[in-house]
Amino acid sequence: TWKPGPRWGSLCHAKVPTTPVKARRTSTFQEFESNTSDAWDASEDDDELLAMATANRVLRNHSQRQERRRPPEPPAVPSSPPAHAHSLSLSLSAESASDTAPLQRSQSLPHSVTVALGGTSDPSTLSSSALSEREASRLDKFKQLLAGPNTDLEELRKLSWSGIPKSVRPITWKLLSGYLPANVERRPATLQRKQKEYFAFIEHYYDSRHDDAHQDTYRQIHIDIPRMSPEALILQPKVTEIFERILFIWAIRHPASGYVQGINDLVTPFFVVFMCEHIEEEDVDAADVSRVPADVLRNVEADTYWCMSRLLDGIQDNYTFAQPGIQMKVKMLEELVSRIDEQVHRHLERHEVRYLQFAFRWMNNLLMREVPLHCTIRLWDTYQSEPEGFSHFHLYVCAAFLGRWRKEILEERDFQELLLFLQNLPTAHWGDEDISLLLAEAYRLKFAFADAPNHYKK
Repeated sequence: TWKPGPRWGSLCHAKVPTTPVKARRTSTFQEFESNTSDAWDASEDDDELLAMATANRVLRNHSQRQERRRPPEPPAVPSSPPAHAHSLSLSLSAESASDTAPLQRSQSLPHSVTVALGGTSDPSTLSSSALSEREASRLDKFKQLLAGPNTDLEELRKLSWSGIPKSVRPITWKLLSGYLPANVERRPATLQRKQKEYFAFIEHYYDSRHDDAHQDTYRQIHIDIPRMSPEALILQPKVTEIFERILFIWAIRHPASGYVQGINDLVTPFFVVFMCEHIEEEDVDAADVSRVPADVLRNVEADTYWCMSRLLDGIQDNYTFAQPGIQMKVKMLEELVSRIDEQVHRHLERHEVRYLQFAFRWMNNLLMREVPLHCTIRLWDTYQSEPEGFSHFHLYVCAAFLGRWRKEILEERDFQELLLFLQNLPTAHWGDEDISLLLAEAYRLKFAFADAPNHYKK
C-alpha cells in the first residue's frame, strides 16, 4: 500500500482552496473558438484545405491508436458524428450530460475541425511539399515577428500556442520567459550582462558546496542528476557538471525553498532547446557535448539558469517546506475531475486511490516523467504562451491527461493495478499530435470551468 512520504504526509489535512483560481482575464466565446482553432494550427490566413486535412489526420491517427488498444469488435455502422470525435472531450456525468446548454458549450469544436469530421477529404492527397510550404510560412511569420525592432510579445504568444518551429524556439523561449527584452538592439547587451552575473554567482557560491551548511544540498543534487533522462545526455560528465552548478546556485539563492527533488527535471528542456542552436545532430540526446566549444557551453548554461529561474518564480510555492503549492493543485485537480467526470472520480474513490498517489508527481515534475522529452518541449511552447501556463493552465492539462485514460481507468477493478497504471501510463510513443489533442481539450476545460467554479456542481 502506498503511503505519503514524511515530507508532506503530515499536511494531508491542510486547508486548501476548493476551486481553481481565475485566469487573469475573462475569455469570450469568440476568443475560445479562435484560440482553439489556433491549437489546431488553423489560422485564418492558412489554406483551409490544409487546415481541415491536418485536423482530420490528427483525429484519424488518434482513433487508430485507440483501436489498436481495444479487442476486436464486430463492425457497426457509425452514427453521425464519428465516434472518435469524442476523443477530444472528457465524458461528463449523466446528470450534466442531460443538461443541454452546458453540453453544447462544452462540446463546441473549431469550425474547421467540425467540417473535417464530416467531410470526405483524405489527408493522403496532400503532398509533402504543400505541408512543407505551410511550415515554411509559419516559420516566416516567426522570423518577421522576431526581427524587430520591437517584438510584439502578445502576437508571439498567439503564434507560439500551437507550437514553435525548432530553429526559432531558443530565441522565442527566451522572449516568452521574460529573460530577453522585446527590443532587438538591447538583446546582446542583456545576454552579456546576465551571463556575467551568473558566473559571478558561480565564483562567489560554488566553492561552498562542501561546507557543512550546504553539503547535504549538493549531495542530494549529485544523487538525483544521474536518475534523470535522457541518460545518454545527462550522464555526460560536462552535462552533469553544468546541471550541478545550475541547481546548486539556484538553491543557495532561494533559501525559502532550497533544492527539492523535481526541480532537477526542469533544467533539461531549457538546456536541450538552447543546445539545439549549436549542434548538428537532429537528436540532442545523441550529441557529444564535449565537442561543443567551452564559451558556447558557458552561454547555454547561463541562459538555462535564468530561464529556469523565471519558470520557478511562478511556482515556487510548489517547492517550499511541505510543498503547499502542489498540495493545493492536487486538491484543485480532484475537485475539477469530480465535476467534469464524476464516474471516474467515484471509481477512484471506490478503489481507495488518492489523487496524491499519482498526481503529486504530475504537479511536481510538470508531467515530465509522464511523457517523452520532445512532448514536454512541445507542451512548454504552449505553457509559455498561456497566462500562468506552468501553474494555472497546467491544472487543466492534468485534468485532460487523466481523462485521456478514462476507458482504461474504469476497466481496472483492483487498487494495486489501478495505481500502477496511473503511475506508469503508456505514453512512450506519444508525439506532437497527442500533445495537440491534450492541449485542445485542456483549453476547452479552462474555458468551461476557469470562470465558472460552480459549473456542473451539485
